[in-house]
Amino acid sequence: MLDEDALEQGEYIDAGGILTHYHVHGDGPPLVMIHGSGPGVSAWANWGRVIPFFGNHFRVYAPDIVGFGKTQRPVGISYGMDVWVRHIYDFVRAVTSEPVHLIGNSMGGALTLRLATEHPELCRRLVLMGSVGVPFEMTEGLRAVWGYRARDLQEMERLLDIFTYNKEYLTPGLAEMRYQDSLHPEARTAYERMFGEPLEERLRDMVTPDDDIRKIENATLIIHGREDEVIPLENAYRLFTLLPRAELHVFGQCGHWTQIERKDGFCVLVSDFLLGSDGRERMNI
Repeated sequence: MLDEDALEQGEYIDAGGILTHYHVHGDGPPLVMIHGSGPGVSAWANWGRVIPFFGNHFRVYAPDIVGFGKTQRPVGISYGMDVWVRHIYDFVRAVTSEPVHLIGNSMGGALTLRLATEHPELCRRLVLMGSVGVPFEMTEGLRAVWGYRARDLQEMERLLDIFTYNKEYLTPGLAEMRYQDSLHPEARTAYERMFGEPLEERLRDMVTPDDDIRKIENATLIIHGREDEVIPLENAYRLFTLLPRAELHVFGQCGHWTQIERKDGFCVLVSDFLLGSDGRERMNI
């Protein structure tokens, strides 16, 4: 029987010298879920609703990227793509010697693309959800997310309203929980260091060159919410034109939180892609 409290509490492992907090569940081919950015975000906040489902088919690993959640924040660390990619690489190698499937949400999509270009031996199939990784003009939604400075609870409430199309998912207490998490002194300092001005420079740092993306040979599923106000839908179309073995699915009446707003459809779509419609793992990468 699934112990949900223990799953939410998570575990710790040394990943390249960084004490890394993560959630692990299930048996089967290894699947690593990489969360996005945002104040108060963590692997559990991003993936907690879907980890139990994927644990029926995979050995799921969902780490808190360094700078986020409960993972150690080393003194003097300089946050950015190079550090985050190295941290995820070290984490994967700490938990398994096998190549892994990767699901990347938003900023996690940019990390997934970079991992596939720099460490192709690490990667099997890829899923990019509301992904960063190609050039685009800074949206007002993303500017609000990265520009968040924990001024008051109302700022968090306005921010969460940007993430969703269907506001019923903004349950009582969600904004309060995320707000309190964002107030932790270490978390607040790290977030302001990660996403200081100019924000456009932070966005450029997450871009993988077109020619490198074209060389990615992994089968890739691109997922996006049509009403996403944080990352534009055009990103999904751009990635679809660049990736040689790409499939694209757009959810209508859905914002940036595809895995929450369209949870059931998301789970079936992704598991079908990773395992095959007959439930057997596809043999090709």
